[in-house]
Amino acid sequence: MNLPTLAEIEAAAETVYRAMPPTPQYRWPLLCEHTGTDVWLKHENHTPVGAFKLRGGLVYFSQLRKTNGVIAATRGNHGQSVALCARQYGMSATIVVPHGNSVEKNAAMRALGAELIEHGEDFQAARLHAESLAEEKGLFMVPSFHPLLVTGVASASLELFRAAPEIDTLYVRSAWARAYAPRSRRAMRSGCRPRSLVSSPPRPPPTRSRSRSEKPWMPK
Repeated sequence: MNLPTLAEIEAAAETVYRAMPPTPQYRWPLLCEHTGTDVWLKHENHTPVGAFKLRGGLVYFSQLRKTNGVIAATRGNHGQSVALCARQYGMSATIVVPHGNSVEKNAAMRALGAELIEHGEDFQAARLHAESLAEEKGLFMVPSFHPLLVTGVASASLELFRAAPEIDTLYVRSAWARAYAPRSRRAMRSGCRPRSLVSSPPRPPPTRSRSRSEKPWMPK
């Protein structure tokens, strides 16, 4: 996909700010002392759903034509974003999650007004079922990856680079999240080098549970 321009990211940020303020970034002294360098933390846990994905949802839904209802597959954060944005735009939301999904995430999506359906043993099975329901019921399928979602999420790194322009290395938690850092960095012509951190190692230690070993974390 083409990288969004700085103007596009700034416009996306204005859309985001109609629903939430910029999230803070803090330089924590004890963390800096422990690492021996200046470390800034971007607190995306301060968004209304506690995750960065809401930014993309707000921008995506701002361009979505009025529809009777939307549907999405998720393990949690994308579903919360879809549920909140659908409520904001007066649409119904159906969210499909795999069996065994986080109880807390499920409760949060229901609290935001979504109809929650549990199906399948993993995200892929939930996604295929969501696509089937979308066709059957005439619902609009909200993807988990789209240029508008990426542009909206890029507003987070735009805030960070402007608040702390001296940053030279950026660590992000997942492969999906890694998409937004290079886009804002290049748009702003920053020299920052993005680095990726995954949630768990490829081969978990033997002390971890068998079920966790058989199902390593994968980006949605």
